[in-house]
Amino acid sequence: MCIFWWPLVESQLSNPLPKPARALDATLQDYAYRAFVHPKTGVPFKGTVPSYLTGIEISAMRLRSGSLYRRGVETFREFVIPVGLRGQPYVERLVLVYQNLGNWSTTYYSLPGYIYLAPVLGLLAYNGSDLSASNLPELDFWASEDAITVKFGSIGPIPDGSVAKCAWFDLHGQVNFTNLLSGNVCSTTEQGHFSIVAELAIAPVPVPPAPPEPAPSDHTHNSRKNNEARIWGIIGAATGGTALLLLLALLILWASRYKKRKRMRELERAADAGEALRMARIGSMRAPYALGTRTMPNFETEFDV
Repeated sequence: MCIFWWPLVESQLSNPLPKPARALDATLQDYAYRAFVHPKTGVPFKGTVPSYLTGIEISAMRLRSGSLYRRGVETFREFVIPVGLRGQPYVERLVLVYQNLGNWSTTYYSLPGYIYLAPVLGLLAYNGSDLSASNLPELDFWASEDAITVKFGSIGPIPDGSVAKCAWFDLHGQVNFTNLLSGNVCSTTEQGHFSIVAELAIAPVPVPPAPPEPAPSDHTHNSRKNNEARIWGIIGAATGGTALLLLLALLILWASRYKKRKRMRELERAADAGEALRMARIGSMRAPYALGTRTMPNFETEFDV
């Protein structure tokens, strides 16, 4: 059982699933410290990565904090470290770990919308008191005077319409873009991972042409005529109805006035048909007078018995 089980374990260890970037840093720190077989201060030692990370290069260099602050490092692979480098917390000795992720750059530092023109390079600082330690936390160090420069050398072709930029990934996974200096050089004041990228141009989405408007058919023409006729019919009916109502109102008004005039004429005829009074001249005037009294008055004494 052990004989058949061992090849399975070996194949699983040689092809593990990709790890997050922070787990990769811890693994590379462990393997970089293994390169210090006979450690010497200020001398870089090239480390060996496990087989499942083939393509990644690592180096480690042990330094005194005071010497690093006063002298800096003239060249550590692509990095030039000036004087005035400070670390926190303070340690007597520290180790600078260099990383070149090569073809693993996009695996651990995916950057949608951009293309890498150079591999991702890393520079991290750790406590150098115990060279057999693993899973060490990074020291917080920064350049207090001049900036740290990263010389990439030759880079890939830049896409048409794009501009090459420096990309800096800090230890929290945030990416920051800065302008590229002459000679494919980037500058930084802190540790992290660095590369040169270019933004991919997004091709505009072609807009399909609008379909031509269909020519008006006979059916459409006839429908339009019918609609116009219907509209004019409604307008004519409304106008005729209004005129009819106005004529009816005038007829009612004329009938009412005719009835009043007829009543007046009847009253006048009744007045003219009454008893005519004789006219008599009184002085220079003529006035009507009655011939006599129709009902003679009776005295009260005539009713006494």
